[in-house]
Amino acid sequence: MSIAAYIKIIGRGKEGARSLGVDESRDLFEQVLDHKVTDLEIGAFCLAMRIKSESTEELDGFVQASHARCMDLSMAAQAASKGIVVLPSYNGARKLPNLTALLAVELARQGLSVLVHGPSKDPGRVTTAQVFEAAGLPIVKDAAALHAAWQAGQAAFMDIADLCPPMDRLLAVRWTIGLRTPAHSVAKLLDPFAANPSSGVKSIRVVNHTHPEYAIAMAEFIQHIQATAMLMRGTEGEPVADARRQPKCDVYLRGVRVNDLCLTPEEGVLTSLPELPTSHSAADTAAYIEAVQAGRQAIPAAIQAQANALVQALARGA
Repeated sequence: MSIAAYIKIIGRGKEGARSLGVDESRDLFEQVLDHKVTDLEIGAFCLAMRIKSESTEELDGFVQASHARCMDLSMAAQAASKGIVVLPSYNGARKLPNLTALLAVELARQGLSVLVHGPSKDPGRVTTAQVFEAAGLPIVKDAAALHAAWQAGQAAFMDIADLCPPMDRLLAVRWTIGLRTPAHSVAKLLDPFAANPSSGVKSIRVVNHTHPEYAIAMAEFIQHIQATAMLMRGTEGEPVADARRQPKCDVYLRGVRVNDLCLTPEEGVLTSLPELPTSHSAADTAAYIEAVQAGRQAIPAAIQAQANALVQALARGA
């Protein structure tokens, strides 16, 4: 098969290209994920989308194709009595401590089932998987292990290579072409539980962005597919609030923004800073998380507020 006809549509530059519909996008991404096309075509697709950027309909099709290739986690959902929070973790820490695991631990402490998914390693960055490992938190490979972690009241991490192997392969194209690909945007939108509503479980995904234009695109996507999600500017691209200053967090229930659940950004000059790890290493971050769990350190107010908003969203019948 060939995706040349699709590339011809999306590859005419930022001004000349036009967007694909949902069905076309799903077909295109299915062929890319299943590697039914050549490496040259996959590279051309990635570069064309990098220049054009994804439309709402294209993201919808791409996410549908990806969800269809995710591991079936419905067995694990049986242990999620109060709802599930999905934290896509794809950036890691470059300068600041990666506190995604701290958010996950706090949500689990409040009785929610938490799945963090992402890559185990990222050159030059500290991944959430590395923090989980250093803190002795569960890293799971299948639905049974996830179910066991949730029954024990623990948050769990799953490598994208286990959750969705085709997505992992597409993410790896970045290391060949030197640029992030549409896979990065799509992976940060994955909620395998929302894709399987027959399980009857409530879930909410945290969708984070780093650039203002992505905030608009992601909000349109959430509204388009009527998703339940928290949209925010993450810390270095991670789905966790900046511990130093409360960021804006918009909460959507079934695609509708709920004003009283949203968090207002903190403005002005900071008068104080919370105590944070002395470095962004996995070991120091894990030690800090353990100190918070033991009550020796206070959880940063911004992360506590984010956790509370997620708990309230699920309690509202998300």
